[in-house]
Amino acid sequence: MRKKSFIYFVSVFLIVAVMFTGCGKNAKDNKITIWTSGEDYKNDYYLKSLKEKFPDYDFVMEYMSSSNIAAKIMEEGNSCSCDVVLSEEYGYLNMCEEFLAELKDFDFSVFLDELVPSSHKFTPEVKNGGCVIVNNRVLEEKHLDVPESYDDLLKPCYRNLISMPSPASSGTGYMFLRQLTNEWGEDRAFDYFEKLTENILQYTSSGSGPVNALVQGEVAVGLGMTSQAVVEINDGVDLSIIFFKEGSPFSMYGNAVLKKSAERESVMEVFNYLATELARGDNGLYFPDQIFKDYRPVVKGFPTDIRYGNMSNDTRSEKERLLAKWKFS
Repeated sequence: MRKKSFIYFVSVFLIVAVMFTGCGKNAKDNKITIWTSGEDYKNDYYLKSLKEKFPDYDFVMEYMSSSNIAAKIMEEGNSCSCDVVLSEEYGYLNMCEEFLAELKDFDFSVFLDELVPSSHKFTPEVKNGGCVIVNNRVLEEKHLDVPESYDDLLKPCYRNLISMPSPASSGTGYMFLRQLTNEWGEDRAFDYFEKLTENILQYTSSGSGPVNALVQGEVAVGLGMTSQAVVEINDGVDLSIIFFKEGSPFSMYGNAVLKKSAERESVMEVFNYLATELARGDNGLYFPDQIFKDYRPVVKGFPTDIRYGNMSNDTRSEKERLLAKWKFS
C-alpha cells in the first residue's frame, strides 16, 4: 500500500512538474517584444490588430527613436529584449544588420523590386516623405507670411518659431540633411543649418516632434512628416503642407526580426502577418506611396502631386560621415 502510494505521489509530482515547465516555456514563447519608431496612431493600429489576430500572445510594444533602436541593438546584441523591429529607417537597419535574421522563407516578390534590400534582412513598410508644415493660426497671430523657400526660414521673424527633428537621432531629420546636401552641396547645406539653428526652438529627438509642437501651437513652422501632418489636418487641426522647389525628402522604413528570435515559431508567425497584412493596412491608412506591386492606396487629404527630391548616396557610410559632422543639436 505504501509502495503504491509512493508511486502515485511520484507520478502526480512529475505530471505537475511537467505541466508547470510546459506552461513556463509557452508563456515565454508567447511573449513578443516589438521595438518601434512609429507614431502613436500607427503603433495603436499595429498593436490593436495584433492582439485581435493573436489573442493568446503577450505583446510588449516599446517606442524609441530610430537611432536609439539601432544603438540598443548594436550595444546589447543577442541579449536585447527585442524580437521584432517595426518601422525602422533603412539606414539604421543596415547599421545593425549583423543582428538581424535573413528572411529566407519570406515572399519579397509582393513588394516593388526597387524597395527590397539586397540582404533580405528586412521588409519594406513605408515610404516616409517630408515637408514643411505651418500652423496657420500661429502665423496669423504673429503677423507672419507663409514661407516660400528654405531661405525664408532664416528670417529673424521666425526666431524660436521653427521645429525640426535632429538628424542625429531621427531618420526624418536626417532625410532633410541628406536631401539638401545632395541639392546644394555639403558646404552650403551645413552653412544653412548653422544659420537655421538660430531660429529653431528645439531640435526634437523624434520625427513626430515638430508636428506635435505645431498642434500645441508652440511653433509656427515644422520640418516633419507629410503623413503625420495629413492625420492632424484630417482631425481638424489648422495646418498647411508646403513643398519648396527642392521637392520632398523621403526615406524608407522597414520591419525586421532579431536573429536570436527567428527560431521561435510564434515570432515568425507574428512577423509574417505584421509585414504583409498590417503593412498593407498601414499603407492604406497613413502612408499611401506605393509599396506593394498590386496595391496603390489613396488617403484622404494626402497630396497627390508630390515631387520627391534627390536622395541619392543614402548609404550607411555616408550617413555615419554626415552625422559625425553634425554639431547643431
